[in-house]
Amino acid sequence: MEEALRQTLLANVYDVAEETPLQLAPKLTSQLGHDVYLKREDLQSVHSFKLRGAYNKMSQLTPDERKKGVIAASAGNHAQGVALSAKKLGISALIVMPRTTPSIKVEAVQSYGAEVVLFGDSYSDAYEHSQAIIKSSGRVFIHPFDDPLVIAGQGTVGREILEQNPNVTHIFVPVGGGGLLAGIAQYVKAIRPDVIIIGVEPEDSAAMHASLKANKRVILPHVGIFADGVAVKQVGEHTFATAKKYVDKVITVNVDQVCAAIKSIFEETRSIVEPAGALATAGIQALAHELPSKSVSVAICSGANMTFERLQFIAERTLLGSGKEALFAVRLLEQPGALRHFCKEVVNGYAITEFSYRLTSRNEAYICVGIGVPSEKDKQAFVGHLDKYNYTYHDLSLDELAKEHIRHMIGGTSSEAKHEHLYDIQFPERPGALNDFLQAIGNNWNISLFHYRGQGADTGHVLIGFEASDVKTLEATLAETTYDFSRVESTAADLFLASKQGVIPQNKRLP
Repeated sequence: MEEALRQTLLANVYDVAEETPLQLAPKLTSQLGHDVYLKREDLQSVHSFKLRGAYNKMSQLTPDERKKGVIAASAGNHAQGVALSAKKLGISALIVMPRTTPSIKVEAVQSYGAEVVLFGDSYSDAYEHSQAIIKSSGRVFIHPFDDPLVIAGQGTVGREILEQNPNVTHIFVPVGGGGLLAGIAQYVKAIRPDVIIIGVEPEDSAAMHASLKANKRVILPHVGIFADGVAVKQVGEHTFATAKKYVDKVITVNVDQVCAAIKSIFEETRSIVEPAGALATAGIQALAHELPSKSVSVAICSGANMTFERLQFIAERTLLGSGKEALFAVRLLEQPGALRHFCKEVVNGYAITEFSYRLTSRNEAYICVGIGVPSEKDKQAFVGHLDKYNYTYHDLSLDELAKEHIRHMIGGTSSEAKHEHLYDIQFPERPGALNDFLQAIGNNWNISLFHYRGQGADTGHVLIGFEASDVKTLEATLAETTYDFSRVESTAADLFLASKQGVIPQNKRLP
């Protein structure tokens, strides 16, 4: 503890980093019933805290190491932090980035004078290539999180918080590899052991949560792509050891909660943070009911590097994340006046956010309807109308497939597709990705469904249906593509897409 504290106190970050504001969030404070502050790391010159750790590490390289130059593998914030630090220190920097990296991020790194090499479709590809370059060039690798000096640099965020508001009781920290969490925790606990440190991860990228639960570092088979700034399959050795000692709790939040938090931060600051940058705020909102009224909570707004194209997706999910929209599948009998009756007796008085209709058979149809609901009470009132008129319905508000694909599709169940199986496949966002995939799977499988919708991220989700009697062989073929995939099992898929017989349940609600 003493050495970690010393390293943070001596961390050399302010040649390039700024002491960012700790800003009271009045609206969140009023809504959640206790004081909430935002630590504005999104206001750094590279719009991320990553600059702190990178510079602290690089400023302490030996003259011989500086002469060799540095190398990093990153698709985002760490790359910019290393590039700017290298420019400040007069060190040659080479950054390996996946080919899927949006051009805005590549150009930002190049603007600081760093050399960029594009390689592979993922961070793992870029990392492996960087290690190969090290062997031939001798460059020094700057790790994005698992290095004591990087961790100490990130810990200066915790030092600033204690100095800016000594009354803080809870600090919520976004977690990817764990560098920021470890840095803040080891410093704050040395000075103020009473302060509660809470890490926040996405549900689909919860490597630290899983590791702490297993009491060892685990490797996630898949990670979500929405909060790409924290999409890490395995946390670091140093960061895990520190989290075990000093972190009080690690929680998870879903995509909708993150989107709602992005909106909350915008309403407080008129700034738009990236998904990873909103994790901590989402964590405070999720745990607000557990925190005492006299709490003083701080959320780290860790970054704001996001492509403009992602805003549409975020806006769509914000209402669901804030609980102000509900998504339902409703069964209608195919008879004259059925749709008019539904709109008049059930929907009347509610704002419609989504409405899709597709004939299922000559006897019935399912509609996908989104309803604006200011509160849970309003949602239950809408459900009451459905019950009153004996509609069969299913609440899809938490169904990820329905929110990402179904609500944007025109189609329905197919009577022609045989042995149909649905998969969610992560495609790298680069030209030729679909052609490469089709070449890899060959001509043995008929595609019965395909839906893709870009989100402006490095990777995109594609919903694909295959006709296949031999699922084991199909999945072995999919594995050969090297694209991450998972089998889809969803009520929305059963209702709107799948050709399985007898799958449409007649109960009014899912358990």
